Amino acid sequence: MKDASQDNTGTPTPEELREQVERTRDKLGQTVEEFAAKADLREQTKDKVAAVKERAAGKAGTASGRMRHLTEQAARRVKDRTPAAVLEESARVTAQLRERTVRAGQYAAGKAPDPLRERAERAAKAVRANRAPLLTGSALLVAFLLVRRSRGRNR
Repeated sequence: MKDASQDNTGTPTPEELREQVERTRDKLGQTVEEFAAKADLREQTKDKVAAVKERAAGKAGTASGRMRHLTEQAARRVKDRTPAAVLEESARVTAQLRERTVRAGQYAAGKAPDPLRERAERAAKAVRANRAPLLTGSALLVAFLLVRRSRGRNR
């Protein structure tokens, strides 16, 4: 019995040839798209850069949190080990410094030109935003200086 899709010579019918050509075109189109994607270095570079940025942001966030935790931990240790007299002196000096800073700021605000005032306001905002690390660093510096000073007197 003959196959209905073939004529009596055993060759494919024109309809089958059209379907076969259409399938071949589809496969060829897909292959060309795959090669184009592999050859598109700019797009590959963008994808890799985006992936690296994402990983770096994640690591930076983790490192920042860890650093904040370690800083707070160090501040607690310093405060726990610092003698009460040193803490009181530190508080007194801090209050005195704060008072003088306020007076100097008021004086400078009255005399400074507008662009300088704007910069000073931005710097003040940055200091307020990072208050804990600055206070920790200041406390460590004061403790270091007081220890150094007391060692100098003992010699």
